[in-house]
Amino acid sequence: MNAVDRDELWEGDILDVEVEGEQVLLVHLSGGDVKAYQGMCPHQEVLLADGEWDEDSAVLLCGGHKWEFDMKTGAGLNPTGCQLYEYPIRVTENQVEVGIPQDGQRHHNRFQP
Repeated sequence: MNAVDRDELWEGDILDVEVEGEQVLLVHLSGGDVKAYQGMCPHQEVLLADGEWDEDSAVLLCGGHKWEFDMKTGAGLNPTGCQLYEYPIRVTENQVEVGIPQDGQRHHNRFQP
C-alpha cells in the first residue's frame, strides 16, 4: 500500500503516516535505508513521531516517558526487552510502500515486563 511519495521522506527524517487504519512511523536513516515501524510507543501508546529524533545515532526518544529506540532495528534501548513491530516496506523511484498484513490483527507490540 502506498504510504507517501518518496520526496516527502528526506534522508535523516521521520514521518508519521496512517496506512489502512494503522499508525506507521517511517524512518529514512542516514545512509539511505528506509524502515517502517508501529507508530505508537509500546509503553503507553504515545505517538513516536512526536519524540526527539537523533538522526546521527538513529535513536528515537519517546516524548511520553523518554523510552529510547534504535531505529535501525526497532529494538528498545532503554528499557531493553521491547521491540517495535516492523512492517515490510518497498521503496521505488517515486513511492514508499508499506505492507500491512491482511490477517485481521492489530500490528502493535506492547511491552510486557
